[in-house]
Amino acid sequence: MRRFAPLKRLPDGSVFLSRYADVAVCYRDARMSSDKKAEFGPKFGVGTPLYRHHTTSLVFNDPPLHTRVRKLLAAAFTPRALAAMQPRIEAVVDDLLVRNADRGRMDLIEDFAFRLPVEVICDMLGVPPGERAPFRRYSLAILGALEPVPGADRLAAGNAAVSEFSAYLDDLIAERRKRPADDRDVLGTLIHGEVDGERLSHEELVQNCIFLLNAGHETTTNLIGNTVDALLRFPGELKRLTENPGLIRSCVEEGLRFESSNQLGNRRLADDLEITGERLAAGTYIHIGIGAANRDPAQFPDPDRFDAGRDPNRHFAFGSGVHMCLGAVLARLEGTIAIGRLVGRLQGLRRDGVPERGGRARFRGFNRYPITWTRS
Repeated sequence: MRRFAPLKRLPDGSVFLSRYADVAVCYRDARMSSDKKAEFGPKFGVGTPLYRHHTTSLVFNDPPLHTRVRKLLAAAFTPRALAAMQPRIEAVVDDLLVRNADRGRMDLIEDFAFRLPVEVICDMLGVPPGERAPFRRYSLAILGALEPVPGADRLAAGNAAVSEFSAYLDDLIAERRKRPADDRDVLGTLIHGEVDGERLSHEELVQNCIFLLNAGHETTTNLIGNTVDALLRFPGELKRLTENPGLIRSCVEEGLRFESSNQLGNRRLADDLEITGERLAAGTYIHIGIGAANRDPAQFPDPDRFDAGRDPNRHFAFGSGVHMCLGAVLARLEGTIAIGRLVGRLQGLRRDGVPERGGRARFRGFNRYPITWTRS
């Protein structure tokens, strides 16, 4: 498609973009709208839990709601806040590695990759340790309903997950409202914080707490799983990284490019726009081929090779522009610590069976990935 149909017109009137340069236009042009009410009404049913969630959360909104929520959430992702979180991230990673090291094998996803971001986000929201077990199920069900054609079962599971999670957050928020604001407490910041004299409504608060879990869990879990998988498929790069641990940051960036956690994005044109020499009318729905753009040879030499030291590496794994992923720095920090310590401490790392892909088009990752290593 990049070569022969970079602007692919689809039967429903939408278009699919696959070239890096065209995707860059989508992210930077103010005529691109992220509001999905028109799409999500027919897809989920107006008023359903999934509709309420996805039309209220940060990622599928334009200003002024997007601006207000992003400003409040930004306090949790400042360099100072992230520096304070690093010891906790390191402790979680170390605990998971110690817990599994003597077994000689584990499931990379179930036993390691998903547990780290869930622990971190739950810490940020003040969720007690004994109440975190259902959260991955909630996240997978809610995001699974975003598939292009989710089907009745996925819609039912997604609606149930939003309802259950919302009910839990109602109680958590009610308890947290009793205490004064604390800038070290993300939930407290969202409850008591103001932007231009306005606070989040209860519905906005609940749905954006759900969004925080979903975005944090999905991105980091897949980042860890996909990058380790790439290293095992390119053993020369795994050897290179183990011999040069200083490559870990560029390795994480390459993992984000090579197997982006989020493969598809969408925008709707608010006004006419020309892309690749073709005029697109206002109202056109655009599918952004993130995975395709991140393998565009016009931007990335030898794009189908995993290069742990690739530089420069200006990928779109976290989007760009005003909707640049708010948690990108946190995901990078988690991925750097988790992958660096996993590769550095578990010698002879290799697959221990057949991995199972997640089976989704929009999000790329694994459901399970058995690994083993040489026990000392």
